[in-house]
Amino acid sequence: QVQLVESGGGLVQAGGSLRLSCAASGIIFNINAMGWYRQAPGAQRELVADITSGGSTNYVPSVKGRFTISRDNAKNTVDLQMNSLKPEDTAVYYCYAQRFGRDYWGKGTLVTVSS
Repeated sequence: QVQLVESGGGLVQAGGSLRLSCAASGIIFNINAMGWYRQAPGAQRELVADITSGGSTNYVPSVKGRFTISRDNAKNTVDLQMNSLKPEDTAVYYCYAQRFGRDYWGKGTLVTVSS
C-alpha cells in the first residue's frame, strides 16, 4: 500500500501563488507516475499535471505556463508550484501515485482563489 498526504492548500487572491506538496509513504518502491488531479464543485475530477519517475511531465492545457510539477524520488515527494492563480483554479487538489498499474490517492487539499 502507498499512503499519500497532501499539504499546502489555502485561500489566495487571483494572481497569487501556492505550493502544494505530497509525501508518499508505505510500499514506495517502483512508483511510476505521481501527480495531481483536481475536482471543482459540480465538476468531474481532472488531471492537472503528472510526472514519471524519469522526470517526464504532462500538464492540462489550462495550467501550462502557470503550474510546475516537480518530484524528488529520494524523498518520495511531488510538489505543484501554482502561479498566476485564477478563480477557476478553485478546487480540491488530490495527489496520486501509480504503482504496478494501481492508483493511490491522497485525501485532498482545498485551494480557493478569490477574485
